[in-house]
Amino acid sequence: MTDHLPVPPAAEGHRRPGAAAVVVHEERVLLVRRRVAEGRLSWQFPAGKVEAGESREAAAVRETREETGLDVAAVKPLGERVHPATGRVVSYTVCEVVGGTAHVADAEEVAEFAWVAHGEILEYVPYGLFEPVQEYLDAALLS
Repeated sequence: MTDHLPVPPAAEGHRRPGAAAVVVHEERVLLVRRRVAEGRLSWQFPAGKVEAGESREAAAVRETREETGLDVAAVKPLGERVHPATGRVVSYTVCEVVGGTAHVADAEEVAEFAWVAHGEILEYVPYGLFEPVQEYLDAALLS
C-alpha cells in the first residue's frame, strides 16, 4: 500500500471527499445497495466520507468494515474523480479480504450487499464504472 497524506483541515466540511473500496474475492466484486439512492446511484462499492486526519485508504477500509462487517486491507489506490452522480470527489482503493464474512452491518445505510461476477456488473451499475476501476476489474475478474 502506498502512504497518502491525511485530508487537510481546509478540505473538510460538508463536501469532504469520499473513499470507496473495490473488494474482489473469489472472482466477484463486492457491491452494496444504499437504503437512500444518491441520484442514479443505488448499488455501489462500500464507501463513505473521509474523516478528519484519515487517509483515503484508511477510510475505504473503515467504511467496508462498518457497512459489511468485512475486515479488508488496502492494497493500492486506483485514482479519484468527481463522481458524476454525487458531485463529490471520490477515491477508489483496491482492498483484499483479510477476515470476516460479509453481511449488512449498518442496516440504517445499507439495504443489501452482493458479490457480483464480471458479467453482472452492468445489471447493478448500468451507467458504467470509473475507467481505472473498470480496467482493474477486467484484469482481476477475467484473468
